[in-house]
Amino acid sequence: MINWFLTEEQQMIKDVAREVADKVIAPVSAKYEESEEFAWECIEACAQADLFRVSIPEAYGGMVPSGSLGVFNQCLVVEELSRVDAAIAVSYAASGLGFYPIIFFGNEEQKQKYLPDLADGKKLAAFGLTEANAGSDAGGIQTKAVPDGDHYILNGTKQWITNGGEADIYTVIAMTDPAKGSRGATAFIVEKGTPGFSFGKKEKKMGIRASATRELIFQDCRIPKENVLGREGQGFIVAMKTLDHTRPGIGAQAVGIAQGALDDAVNYARKRVQFGKPIIAQQAIQHMLADMATSIEAARALVYAVARSIDAGTKDISKESAMVKLFCSDMAMKVTTDAVQVFGGYGYMREYPVEKRMRDAKITQIYEGTNQIQRNVIGLALNKEYAGKKH
Repeated sequence: MINWFLTEEQQMIKDVAREVADKVIAPVSAKYEESEEFAWECIEACAQADLFRVSIPEAYGGMVPSGSLGVFNQCLVVEELSRVDAAIAVSYAASGLGFYPIIFFGNEEQKQKYLPDLADGKKLAAFGLTEANAGSDAGGIQTKAVPDGDHYILNGTKQWITNGGEADIYTVIAMTDPAKGSRGATAFIVEKGTPGFSFGKKEKKMGIRASATRELIFQDCRIPKENVLGREGQGFIVAMKTLDHTRPGIGAQAVGIAQGALDDAVNYARKRVQFGKPIIAQQAIQHMLADMATSIEAARALVYAVARSIDAGTKDISKESAMVKLFCSDMAMKVTTDAVQVFGGYGYMREYPVEKRMRDAKITQIYEGTNQIQRNVIGLALNKEYAGKKH
C-alpha cells in the first residue's frame, strides 16, 4: 500500500479502528448480517476505543484541534470498519452525519449540550432529510414546522433514515415557509422521546442489513425554538454543507468495502487450485486482481486528497466531494462484482463474504445523493467554472 505519510495521531486512529474491526466486528459480522439486529456491542466498542471523538472538536470532548474539521480522521475510521462490515461502519458514520450540522451551525449552548455525549459515544445521532417525495429533490420537502409561541409544531415523515430508532439526537430539515421553496427550510435538533416523535418499521434491505433504517414520524411534535440550528430558512444550506463534508466518508466506505473484497479475492485465488495450479497463476485472474488493486488505490488517493483539503479549510468543495462519492462508489461496485467472479460459484454462496460485499457496495451509489445527482453537481460546477474563462 502507498505510504500516505500519516501523522502519528492519524496512524494511531487507523490502527485502533483496524483492531476494533478485526477483533470485535469480524467475529460477529455474519451473526448480525443474518439476524439484521443493530450491532450495539460493536458501536460500544467503537465508543470505548474513542473513535467517536475523532471528528468532534477538543472543546466538546473530541480530538479535533480548533480550526480543523476531522473529516480525514473519520474517513480513516470508516475505511477500516468498512473493510470488515459496511453495515456497522455506516451505523458509526451516520452519527457523524447527524452531528456535523451541530458542529457547523450550532450555537455554543447547543454544542455544549449535545456534542460531549456524542463524542463519548453515549448517544448516537442521525440526519433526517429524505422523504417519500423528496430524495434527490431536497426542495420537495413536505415535513412542516409551524411556529407556536416558543415552539414549532412538526408534522410529516422522513424516510430511509440510517440509525432511525437507535439514535438519540436527530437533525431534521422541515419547511417553515413552503412558499419560498428550498429557502423556506429550517434545521431542527429533535431528541428521541419527544412527544409526537415516533418511528416506523425497520426496513428490510438488500445490503448493510445490520444497520437500522426507519421512518421518522412527526405528529404535532413540539420543538422548542432554541432547537433551531442556525436560523430559520437556513435548513437547505445546513443540509448541503453537511453533505459536502460527509460525502468523502461514503468514498471511504466504498474503498473499505472494495479493499475487503480484494483481500478475499487474492487469498482465495492463491488457494483455489484448477488445472493443477492456483488460479492466481492464470493471467486472466492476475489481470482482474491487478485492475481491482489499481482502482482501489486511485479511489483512496481521491478520498484522502479531498478530505485533507476540507480539513485545511477549502471552502467550495461541492464538486470535489461529489467526485469522491461518484468515483469511489462506482469503483466499489465494479471491484466487488469482480471479486464474486474470481470466487466463481462459491462467490454466489452466502457462506462466503464477497456476496455480502457486493450487496453492501450497491448502496454507496445511492445514498447521500445518487451518482446521477453527483454527475449533475460536477457538471454544473464545471459549467460555472468555465463560464468566466477566456478560451
